[in-house]
Amino acid sequence: MDAAQRRFTELYERYHGDIHRYVARRVVGSDVGDAVAEVFLVAWRRLAEVPSDAALAWLYGVARHVLANEVRGRRRWRELALRVAAEPDQSVVADHADGVISRRDVAVAFDRLAAVDREVLRLVAWERLTAGDAARVLGCSRATFAMRLLRARRRLRSLLRVSGDRMDSGPVVEPSVSKRGG
Repeated sequence: MDAAQRRFTELYERYHGDIHRYVARRVVGSDVGDAVAEVFLVAWRRLAEVPSDAALAWLYGVARHVLANEVRGRRRWRELALRVAAEPDQSVVADHADGVISRRDVAVAFDRLAAVDREVLRLVAWERLTAGDAARVLGCSRATFAMRLLRARRRLRSLLRVSGDRMDSGPVVEPSVSKRGG
């Protein structure tokens, strides 16, 4: 086994579980394994670019891009499905479950946050990254990340204070934030 194979094997064995959990928190079902495999394929192809001192953060960044590509692919697939459904002689039956809304307090509030806020909170709470490592994942400075984290936490607290009736009224992307501490 040459040096590159050893380094990759070490990366894979050390970080596979972390990357698998990262992806599993964002993707459902069998797509998890495919996304994780794609992350490590990129790592193999770009092994020379993987920083020794921040390999996990680098892999999280790759995973983030892999998942973004997956989202774009699914969006294109849905758009195609809508175009096909709009063709004449196609019968589309709406699923009654689409209108069902669940009240799961934190989960609902979290889901109502903007995607960027959810990702900032996930990196700190779920992945347990430091501000510096999380900033590397997002490709921003540590100070920028710290401000994004502060704002994301404020928005989540604001959504948690919102009454149950308001929670069912549709997505909130940018709730107002009090100028006072909090």
